[in-house]
Amino acid sequence: MTEAQADTPVSSTEHRRFSEADVERWRRDGFAIVPGFFTPDEIMPVVADYERLYGGRRPDAAEVMNRKGEGQIGRFNRHQFMNVDTLPYDGSVEMNLLSLHPALIDFARAALGVPDVHLYQSHTWAKFTGEADFDQPFHCDFGNHTLTVPSDEPCRRTIDFIVYLTDVTDAHGALHYVTKPDAWEVLGEGEVLANTAEQQAALKARERSAAAPAGTLVAHGIDTFHRGTNLTLKGAHRYTMTVGYKAAGNDQIGFHVWQVSADRNWAPILANAIPEQLAVLGIPPPGDPFWTPRTLALTRARWPDWDMQAWLDRAPGR
Repeated sequence: MTEAQADTPVSSTEHRRFSEADVERWRRDGFAIVPGFFTPDEIMPVVADYERLYGGRRPDAAEVMNRKGEGQIGRFNRHQFMNVDTLPYDGSVEMNLLSLHPALIDFARAALGVPDVHLYQSHTWAKFTGEADFDQPFHCDFGNHTLTVPSDEPCRRTIDFIVYLTDVTDAHGALHYVTKPDAWEVLGEGEVLANTAEQQAALKARERSAAAPAGTLVAHGIDTFHRGTNLTLKGAHRYTMTVGYKAAGNDQIGFHVWQVSADRNWAPILANAIPEQLAVLGIPPPGDPFWTPRTLALTRARWPDWDMQAWLDRAPGR
């Protein structure tokens, strides 16, 4: 954990990195772009991790493969998702705690209007020019986040974040999106499907670019139309992290299940995160009834490097 993270209360507005206007923009338009959310010092070690993990995967070819003709609708392909990994990461403490940053938790609470949130998605994404055809059709992300559809209640939706670790221009494959009001004007209010060529063309006529410098936070919802675009700059790369939060207890939403990765290295997180950060992963905070002499002893045996003093101080009988 960085010193700044350790000193930043999760629910405090003193160090808040977003405005009420950002929250309103996210609720109204489905997208809010906040430049400078993360400082260069915060993302520098994470970029170094990405270079170590993914830099060697740069393709030899500098041209985009399978490039389509102008005006055609994009499509999904498995090559677009080659350089994706899931928390916990084989990287620094800074990399492992970035999606648990108190400022992100604060933003998620404010946007969803709930006191407790849960981190349900955290993955890397490294793209390189020529590696794949990244051009996609307009879509909403709810299809692989829920078996139903986005709720009419904001508190039962999700807020998804994209952290720009490098500069993302249109030549670096900036995400393109359509605001909710624009999408509803051409598709109908509340519509989250666009399956025809005519609908795709109508959305493309309203698209905007999410190009922004490194350190930018892009907040969007699973009910907002967007699409990936191609990297066209020779030798370019695009490093981002995708982070998703939902209201705690919202079982309709899911993506990653942290328990299935128990054999991976959780030490950088358990040894450095504060209780509020661990709580958004589903670990009960100190004083929760879950913690009994038995569960405390077993947890300490399972994770010997985890400093559980805060939990022990509030153990039953203390």
